[in-house]
Amino acid sequence: MRELLNIFKALSEETRLRILKLLENGELCVCDIVAALDMVQPRVSFHLNALKEARLLKDRKQGRWTHYRIDDDDFFRRFLLLSVLERIPQEAGAEDRKRLEQFLHGKPSQDNVEPLPDRKGCAGRCR
Repeated sequence: MRELLNIFKALSEETRLRILKLLENGELCVCDIVAALDMVQPRVSFHLNALKEARLLKDRKQGRWTHYRIDDDDFFRRFLLLSVLERIPQEAGAEDRKRLEQFLHGKPSQDNVEPLPDRKGCAGRCR
């Protein structure tokens, strides 16, 4: 029962839903998420950690950067996330996506970002 409580607690916060909506399109670096949400990094990291503890997100480190993606290993969580994300109107995340695109457009590209096999690569090119 504790596992279910953690999942629903993680999904009950607007910022976490915004993060999930951003990650719906593929992996993002923490710096990308911070820019998209227009929040400070410690606050974003707090929410990312809550989603990770509920096993809704996976992370990977590359150098000093951490990249996050939706954890689709568990069928129940995957189905639940798909159901939740489809209920969030596209216009609800429009400003976040706009800020993300502006941030990504201004970032210098680096060739050392390794794409994930059979998945979308990191949307950001972290410095």
